[in-house]
Amino acid sequence: MKRIISTTKAPAAIGPYSQAIEVNDTLYISGQIPVNPENGKVDALTIEQQAEQVLQNIGAILQAAGYGYSDVVKSTIFITDMKNFSAVNEVYKKYYTEKFPARSTVAVKELPLGVMVEIETIAVK
Repeated sequence: MKRIISTTKAPAAIGPYSQAIEVNDTLYISGQIPVNPENGKVDALTIEQQAEQVLQNIGAILQAAGYGYSDVVKSTIFITDMKNFSAVNEVYKKYYTEKFPARSTVAVKELPLGVMVEIETIAVK
């Protein structure tokens, strides 16, 4: 059975997709960008601030679906400059402290709304 996950504590989708979908105890979270769900804007200016907002948005979706960061098995990080890899890692390790999920980090030319980072996530119960 497919369950659509939606919460106002994370930004609304900016296109024809869901914040997350759960199928067979697996949660697929769409790529999250650093949009502040309270005002719908990108307030974060630095890569660290943007990564923090992205991970908070992911946390809100995880919580809405009944999951936590410890349930995450795979993250895919998209960044616009590989020079920001270490800075994103510093923020990321505040949320994933042990038994780290599998992960890929990919440099891309650009991201929606001109942000510097986007993260998609898969979690399993």
